[in-house]
Amino acid sequence: EVQLVESGGGLVQAGGSLRLSCAASGFTFDDYAIGWFRQAPGKERAGVSCISSSDGSTYYAESVDSVKGRFTISRDNAKNTVYLQMNNLKPEDTAVYFCVALFRCGDSPPLTYDYWGQGTQVTVSS
Repeated sequence: EVQLVESGGGLVQAGGSLRLSCAASGFTFDDYAIGWFRQAPGKERAGVSCISSSDGSTYYAESVDSVKGRFTISRDNAKNTVYLQMNNLKPEDTAVYFCVALFRCGDSPPLTYDYWGQGTQVTVSS
């Protein structure tokens, strides 16, 4: 059974930090890129960051609420786990954060895709 389980979310004040974890099982972890997406209330799910399977290349969303320079993605293939270190959090980072196993970074699979986690809530207070 494919499982991706996120953890590490919570309530934090603006400027604080959290580290999210995504623990995977039920598939060959090394063969997949792992992405982090987030969904704020009333908004569509959007990509945040991704780490490739091959050489560990990392990618970050470059948008109005850019996470580049504040978030760091990493993976530990021995533990089948991907991390998202989030520093200098802002209220606009408030969302449910999901991890997903991808064939390649840049993919945006449908919500019915089997390789999504269930999400973890991150709330940043001002």
